[in-house]
Amino acid sequence: MTRSDSFAGNPILRRYWYPVARADEIRDTPVAAELLGERLVLWRDGAGALGAAYDRCPHRESPLSYGQITDGCLQCPYHGWSFAVSGACVRVPSASIDVPVPPKARLATVRLEDRYGLVWLCLDDPVAPIPTIGEEDDPSFRRINNPVERWHTSATRMTDNFMDISHFPWVHIGTFGRAQNTFVPKIELQHLDDSFYGYRYEVEVNNPDEARVTSGLAVATLTRTMTTGFNLPFMSRSTIRYETGLEHILLLLSTPIDDVTSYFTFVVWRNDDFSVSAEEIIRFDLAIGAEDKHMLEQLDGVLPLDQTTLVSVQADKCSVEWRRRLSLAMSST
Repeated sequence: MTRSDSFAGNPILRRYWYPVARADEIRDTPVAAELLGERLVLWRDGAGALGAAYDRCPHRESPLSYGQITDGCLQCPYHGWSFAVSGACVRVPSASIDVPVPPKARLATVRLEDRYGLVWLCLDDPVAPIPTIGEEDDPSFRRINNPVERWHTSATRMTDNFMDISHFPWVHIGTFGRAQNTFVPKIELQHLDDSFYGYRYEVEVNNPDEARVTSGLAVATLTRTMTTGFNLPFMSRSTIRYETGLEHILLLLSTPIDDVTSYFTFVVWRNDDFSVSAEEIIRFDLAIGAEDKHMLEQLDGVLPLDQTTLVSVQADKCSVEWRRRLSLAMSST
């Protein structure tokens, strides 16, 4: 259980949606998940409907994620009590069939949505919906989902990193950043759409052989026309447009397990001709993510959200605004 005085223990964070697993990985066995210090369990019933609940049986508090799915119900490994996705207990094996199930024999369920190939959870009344990604319903785009990884760093540091382009020439020297111009032109913040706030820019990047499947161009360097923006609390989106008209949209998702541990996954939408496999397309993005992970796991603690602890320059303008808005939201509780 997260301490109420920790960053992840702030009640406002429980009112946002976070992805915790890929939807296609919730199949015929329960799956454990963690969010804001809470242990949770995900499962599907016999009809394929998803369920999510706190990972403890109301009988003797056994972790249900160690159980199994039997007759479409989540079965406790300790005494075999079975639960529907609604949370209702439907069977107590030790009791006669003509004895009613105790009224309190019910799971504490969690709000759940299946969106963009991910299972999203919200622990309290949501203050905002999951953002709409227009490319999801555009037949000229395909969606590519990626693994949900566990990173040993704060979701605050991840979000700050994903909105920053000034680290490209230093952290990403093994992928696209080698010998890149270090200068960041003046950043002007704006509403990118109804959900994301950030900035537009162009950046010249290296295009090594392993990146050419992603970029669709066989040149040594190229210019990306990009946007980068945020949606509270820890969601970032980058859009990349190449001169050919190819677009590569990345939704970067950081989910706080606790103050200093997070899930990370990203979703890609592309308007290519679908001729190249998703695995080949994503290989370069995964390598970029590994560089970010290596750097971020060297940093300790939660990123300070105030405006005085850290030194910032104009290249940090988007992160400064994100931190200001997040700090304001968290202080409103």
